[in-house]
Amino acid sequence: MELREVKNRFGIIGDDPKLNTALDTALQISGTNLSVLITGESGVGKEVIPKIIHAYSPRKHNAYIAINCGAIPEGTIESELFGHEKGSFTGANEARKGYFEVADGGTIFLDEVGELPLSTQVRLLRVLESGEFIRVGSSKIQKTNVRVIAATNVNFQHAISAGKFREDLYYRLNAVPIYIPPLRERKGDIHLLFRHFALDFADRNRMPVVKLLPGAVSVIESYRWPGNVRQLKNVTEQISVLERERLITPEVIVKYLPGDGPTTLPMRYSDSGFDGSISDREILLKMLFSLREEVDSLRSEVDKLRAMMVGEEITYPSVQNTLPMKSSDIPDVSFVVSNPDVKDEAEELTEVIDVIPRTIHDMNEDMIRKALEKHDGKRKAAALELGISERTLYRKIKEMNL
Repeated sequence: MELREVKNRFGIIGDDPKLNTALDTALQISGTNLSVLITGESGVGKEVIPKIIHAYSPRKHNAYIAINCGAIPEGTIESELFGHEKGSFTGANEARKGYFEVADGGTIFLDEVGELPLSTQVRLLRVLESGEFIRVGSSKIQKTNVRVIAATNVNFQHAISAGKFREDLYYRLNAVPIYIPPLRERKGDIHLLFRHFALDFADRNRMPVVKLLPGAVSVIESYRWPGNVRQLKNVTEQISVLERERLITPEVIVKYLPGDGPTTLPMRYSDSGFDGSISDREILLKMLFSLREEVDSLRSEVDKLRAMMVGEEITYPSVQNTLPMKSSDIPDVSFVVSNPDVKDEAEELTEVIDVIPRTIHDMNEDMIRKALEKHDGKRKAAALELGISERTLYRKIKEMNL
């Protein structure tokens, strides 16, 4: 099956290698019964992959049901998925088939599967392992032959660690992983998508199509597009209807982009499927580990200073600087940690720093005294001027009997 034919059939725009890999994988596994887990950021178009898999599978003549797990209330989701018996709960005036019963022989697409309650995850795991389920309010085991395709923008590793998602269910769903890249990883497709959306909007509304000048193309290709394809489509349609000029300049484009316009600020994402943002705790821990290495290097330099003549030029690679320094001029090492999750790590590093020779503390006594006098003894203001934490300043005051 040619990818071009698939793209034409499902209205897929773009020729990025990562996108082509995802489509090719979907076609290869369409003839099997393997479960599929589609990952990617919100707005990348994950919902088209299960349609492709179903359309080119032996199940194509049977039911295809797409379910947004995050949109169904927790109290009714098991009834929606597995059905219920009459009188099983208030309002259950008659028996009802669930999606797994209705889609027998076909395909079920569970969008936002990471939002499923833990109790429902147990039932879903049973369906995947044995094809068995029980209606709410019944004790009769029923069988179903359904292929399950799931999608999420949740980081499963974090969800599993937090106890919000079952690890065994994750591996059952993830028999074949498919990753849909975000728009910022498909820069070559951005202008193609803009032209497609502009032409489609102009055709539906019988108006001239908008076109981008070269500078405007550079703007949209450098923007992050946090909302991905969905956001690009919205921006294109806004420009099409609100702008009188049909040739769009960079200045016009910037007006429709949130924040400060185009940006290529660095961000962390993973080709494995989840992007995710790195937590404050992870960032701070990484900084603290780096600080530990610098402290170890500084301690080594201090040991060297003891054996050297005062006034000799010393190189400090840990701070990437070369200065004529004396043993009494070694700078203090202080840091501020506001995140309580890393308090223990910070205190441990503080203890390491405290073992640096006494000359470091002696050097700062006069500076600390002057800073305190200048700010009338207000530790917070003095610490800010000295570039150290208030906790560190308080400790130094006690050590120096100031």
